[in-house]
Amino acid sequence: MKKIVLTGAAGRLGGYLRGPLSKLADTLVCTDIADGIDDLAGNETYVQADLADKAAIHAIIEGADMVLHFGALVDEASFEDILGPNIIGSYNVWEAASLHGVRRVIYASSIHAVGMYPKNEHIGVDVPHRPDGFYGLAKCFSEDLARMYWEKRGVEAVCLRILSCATVTNPRALGSWLSEGDLVRLVERSIDTPVTGFAIAYGVSANDRSPVDNAAASFLGYRPQDNAEQFADDILANSDPLDPQDKAHMCHGGPFATTELGVSAIAALNLVDD
Repeated sequence: MKKIVLTGAAGRLGGYLRGPLSKLADTLVCTDIADGIDDLAGNETYVQADLADKAAIHAIIEGADMVLHFGALVDEASFEDILGPNIIGSYNVWEAASLHGVRRVIYASSIHAVGMYPKNEHIGVDVPHRPDGFYGLAKCFSEDLARMYWEKRGVEAVCLRILSCATVTNPRALGSWLSEGDLVRLVERSIDTPVTGFAIAYGVSANDRSPVDNAAASFLGYRPQDNAEQFADDILANSDPLDPQDKAHMCHGGPFATTELGVSAIAALNLVDD
């Protein structure tokens, strides 16, 4: 490919992906609202932009073969705060992709699009949306936007419902973990699969305790290699018994399922900054 665009390049997942993506195209154009990013590869450029700025996003995407849309406000927040980056931003990305002939958009969706399902329901990629907040609702919007642009304008899309791509620090992550290596494998398969149409896949490793079913996305060729069970003994030995009446433990969305609408929930995930 001549050009790949990565939004959200200054974020944690963007940091995991920049190196591998730079090897897949002549030019990797990274963008985010941050002032800049360090250690650019020789074929990598950075453009600061707000996802809600239509003109800026169209200029960045022009000439791209594929877009990896990983930019967003990554937490539960008020609808007004979510609206610009997560909803208008997605519209700007897909409209630009359609206008400029981009073949495929690979989107960082989230388990929070279906976060209110109980974890003892092994859900597939075809379950109806069941968001756990405004953040999850924006993911639902973007998934539906992606399907519409495929069906109306022929822009392929792979929506990756990522569970938790972070260091395993709690019992929930024994099922929801997506390793950095498996994230890269999932993205690479989403890029090099010859035909995808519109597709949804869960971003999760090969965990023994995985609460989701990726069978319907097997055509992508994603075969995770890592398993959070390697952390189970230490995590469970240092954790209190979980309350089965607490939706933070019983729902796929974890603490996002119990926080009030518009109230930050990410701190409750106890993420490690790597």
